[in-house]
Amino acid sequence: MTTTYGSIPTSAPPNLEYISRAKQRIKAGLGTRRPWRAMVNFRSLKLPGGGVAEAISRIRINVSYFRMNYAMVVLLILFLSLLWHPISLIVFLLVMAAWLFLYFLRDEPVVLVGHLVDDRLVLLALAVLTVALLLLTDAKVNILVAVAVGVAVVVAHAALRRTEDLFLGEEEVPPA
Repeated sequence: MTTTYGSIPTSAPPNLEYISRAKQRIKAGLGTRRPWRAMVNFRSLKLPGGGVAEAISRIRINVSYFRMNYAMVVLLILFLSLLWHPISLIVFLLVMAAWLFLYFLRDEPVVLVGHLVDDRLVLLALAVLTVALLLLTDAKVNILVAVAVGVAVVVAHAALRRTEDLFLGEEEVPPA
């Protein structure tokens, strides 16, 4: 019989490994986030001089470049709008947990009753579940207004933010 008293374990317990993997995946997902300083640089805000065509071009480029930041802004606005609806907020947090565990942080494919479930089906089911559960709460107007405000903030920023100082060579940008 061998004893392990005083020895240093070489691998982390399974729960810690799962948490460590979750942290790595979240950091990797946030890695596509751009620095907030670059996004909120007031010197880069200017009305488009070329009219609607330039505004649309800026929106396309900025949405592509600041995609993760814009998603965080919209989710923050949605979260803040639900603060006065505690049931909706709890539902929102539970659904976000489901998204994390069933879609973003899982390693193996989902198996249901012995059948492999396609990722697109998991994505569709989570999206429908999210919308359905939030609409069942009494915050329908708040949710719609929050999403509308979030989209308006994103479009306004994307139209006003000049694109000349962005490092566009880092990723594929749709043609203007």
